[in-house]
Amino acid sequence: MILVEYLEQGLTEWKIPYDGTVLDRFRRYYTLLEKTNKVMNLTAIEGEKDTAQLHFLDSAALLNHGTLEGKTVADIGTGAGFPGMVLKILCPETQFVLIDSLDKRIRFLQETCEALQLTGITCMHARAEELPLEFRERFDLVTSRAVARLSVLAELCIPYTRQGGQFIAMKGPDCEEEITEAREAVRRLGGKPAVKEDYTIPGTDVTHSLVTVSKDGITAKQYPRRWAQIKKNPL
Repeated sequence: MILVEYLEQGLTEWKIPYDGTVLDRFRRYYTLLEKTNKVMNLTAIEGEKDTAQLHFLDSAALLNHGTLEGKTVADIGTGAGFPGMVLKILCPETQFVLIDSLDKRIRFLQETCEALQLTGITCMHARAEELPLEFRERFDLVTSRAVARLSVLAELCIPYTRQGGQFIAMKGPDCEEEITEAREAVRRLGGKPAVKEDYTIPGTDVTHSLVTVSKDGITAKQYPRRWAQIKKNPL
């Protein structure tokens, strides 16, 4: 299967451990994604090569940043499971919460978890700014990929990152303006200045960026605000 070949090449190049179970789960994930995408708009990226490289390997880039062993991870605005489902397949012992505002996407992810026999993963239908209070300052890592500008993402994600944890946004390479724009928001929410790290997806000339905010403070209780406020007046 072409998908598996590209995954093996990319994961090997990045020195990310995998075995036959991991590759089989990716194969089944792809099959479910393609089948569901015919009746539900999950992703514009299709085909084995593009899915392997531009979704699966791109999501796996987070593992070059550091280990997830023993951590709790929240993926906000997960969509069809990127990067959260991919990371769960590669790190099956790590605890994940995948969050999305569209119920149909969450139903797809729940069915995928059952088909892949994944445990230690919760798929939640919710808006980020309306998550339960027990999620505040809870997660070691909060991720988000291609959801919104960094100034908006910061308010949606940093409140749920524990003190000493990290928020990582997956962005295109030309995100310096966003980082500058979000500087005050990050500071106000309890984070250190964002650090940008570029990477190239194996087998391609596509370069993306990980934008990392380490959290050293406590987020004030008024954040996140209601979506209308966030959208109208970003921090």
